Amino acid sequence: MTTKNNSLFDEIAVQSHILRNRLIVAPMTRKSATAEGIPTAEMVNYYTGFAKGGFAMIITEGTYTDDLYSKSDPNQPGIINEIQREGWERVVASVHKYDSLIISQLMHAGALGQYCGLTVAPSAIQPVGFRSTEPGGLTGPFPLPKEMTEADMADVKMGFVNAAVTAQKAGFDGVELHAANGYLFDEFLTAHTNVRNDRYGGNILNRLRFLIEVFDAIKSAVRPGFIIGIRLSESKVNDLAYRWPEGSAMATGVFNILKDTGAGYFHLAAEGGNWARESLYADGQSSGGIARRVTGLPVIANGGLHNVNLAGSLIADGHADLISIGRAAIANPDWPNIIAAGQQPVPFQKEFIKPSLTLQHTMNALKKYLQNDSTHKFYV
Repeated sequence: MTTKNNSLFDEIAVQSHILRNRLIVAPMTRKSATAEGIPTAEMVNYYTGFAKGGFAMIITEGTYTDDLYSKSDPNQPGIINEIQREGWERVVASVHKYDSLIISQLMHAGALGQYCGLTVAPSAIQPVGFRSTEPGGLTGPFPLPKEMTEADMADVKMGFVNAAVTAQKAGFDGVELHAANGYLFDEFLTAHTNVRNDRYGGNILNRLRFLIEVFDAIKSAVRPGFIIGIRLSESKVNDLAYRWPEGSAMATGVFNILKDTGAGYFHLAAEGGNWARESLYADGQSSGGIARRVTGLPVIANGGLHNVNLAGSLIADGHADLISIGRAAIANPDWPNIIAAGQQPVPFQKEFIKPSLTLQHTMNALKKYLQNDSTHKFYV
């Protein structure tokens, strides 16, 4: 399955949009905005490279939604004011020239902020693991977060709604609510990080309630047809081994509750990069297969799916409708075009994301790629 004749290149509808293939750029932390969270000219080129390279849809890096506690990393982009909106407008306009959709991923770091001294979470539970040691971030254990009051939750909801409306104004085709990887919405869903005894804690419905409330508030504020996707995962950035203890029963319960939201799609992340390990249950079912069966909505699979045969088999076998690519896209922004031509992509190497490879070096390579210099196919 290495030619354009496989299912990866079939068209598919996501709400009113027809995507030319099933290949999506996964959201990836880039930390290439200004210190004020403003998208840069380099980011215009970065995202345009994927569109020109044949990806049907691009999901941006996690974008913060308020200036209180949502920010995760230094140089993370935001979408909370007009100057940030103007920066994203330039990104969106450039991507749209190549007939690709672009989705703004909206995220709140919750207890896993690398940047803030004070964090918030559904419960005052110490996160496992340690903060990043990358330049600009804080180090050591994550701090004990402040337990959110309903007033705090109202502020977060307002931030998401305003960010979604701003994304719509910037021309985005939709937004993705980042409810995965251990960040705020995932902290509400995960039982051991949410020990609340109010209507936001306890059973699965209560633990999903805040996500649903934010989703509904956004849906009421944006135009009909504006895509609102939801990204979920079991593993966390600070706990890659975590899985839902209830397995497929938990997945079935989650998607039975979320099926009535009207989500544009569900994006199931495999933070550890191994789809089978993070998506298959002991009874042979997969989280994606359950989501498709229960909701009838498009499902994006993720996790080491630069393996073309595996990616195609997930679609053929009913585990997913679309495939999101991360590291392979960093190595090959034209990955769909390479695969469609039956050529071999450049293998990803860890060196591609070393901090020592500066943004300027990256963009020099990207400019050559955009000028159709086939000897420069990787950047970070």
